[in-house]
Amino acid sequence: MPRPKVGFTFPCRLPLSELPPLAREVERGGFDELWIVEDCFLAGGIAAAATALAVTGRVTVGVGILPAVARNAAFTAMELAALAEAHPGRLIAGIGHGMPEWMRQIGAAPASPLTALAEHLDAVRRLLAGETVTTEGRYVRLDGVRLEFPPAVVPPVVAGVRGPKSLRVSGRHADGTHLAEPASPEYIAAALRSVEAGRTSPERPHRLDVNAWFHVDEDRDRARAELRPTIAAAVVDPALSAHIEPTGFAAEARELAALPEAERVAAVPDAWVDALAVVGTPEDCARRITELHAAGAESVVLYPPGDAAEQLSRAAGRVLPLLRG
Repeated sequence: MPRPKVGFTFPCRLPLSELPPLAREVERGGFDELWIVEDCFLAGGIAAAATALAVTGRVTVGVGILPAVARNAAFTAMELAALAEAHPGRLIAGIGHGMPEWMRQIGAAPASPLTALAEHLDAVRRLLAGETVTTEGRYVRLDGVRLEFPPAVVPPVVAGVRGPKSLRVSGRHADGTHLAEPASPEYIAAALRSVEAGRTSPERPHRLDVNAWFHVDEDRDRARAELRPTIAAAVVDPALSAHIEPTGFAAEARELAALPEAERVAAVPDAWVDALAVVGTPEDCARRITELHAAGAESVVLYPPGDAAEQLSRAAGRVLPLLRG
């Protein structure tokens, strides 16, 4: 079995001015990937990816996730092609639905998110591959469009999706799937079943990456305490039900929704924190990354809700050596 790839997420809550030094540290620390988040209304994903690629020379940069309906498919392909041509072999392009409330806010909410995503994935992949594309879809309409500069190394176009129907679209129309946090082996297994159900070309490779909330500390209980509020919010969030249902404690988790926030946080057991995050001592974290990789994740991307620079340093210095020793 190949060693697990490990990535690090640049938290979108940070100003983009903090990206260049963090990106350099991700590369110096020995990570395989750096993932950029595009959320409304923060730094744009293409600009952030270009910045990260420009200040590094080895690490792969993943864009996660461009909302399909926020851009014209041809212009998405143009931007991605430029990045891939300037930095060959170092880009992963992520496309997803976008958060429904944000898409409504910008006047781009599609009546059929699944159709919109499938059409955009198909068009962008074909354009990046150098094809001339004519299509008259419901959301993507192109008339003889061909990129003048398709990249010599075509980047994988992955779908950033959560639920079973969207995962089937990913299996059929994308080169891979990027799963958001929270992560568990059970969720990865369930997601892979949905992806496989949608695949029509089993011979075509399909990568799977997973974001994981992360906090490492020599004191296991202190690490859990840092992530417990994040987990408490996640287990009662209907948008994350696909992540929680496979764990076996979904019914208990739903009962916490009626509690005040402070009581809900206190009621979250250690086992739930451990199940939904990469958390604990360096040994705990290395073990969990290995478990997520064994469940089917090609790359485990660490996402620290807390101090990103501190957690990056600890991960590079204490966790990666355990995985690669």
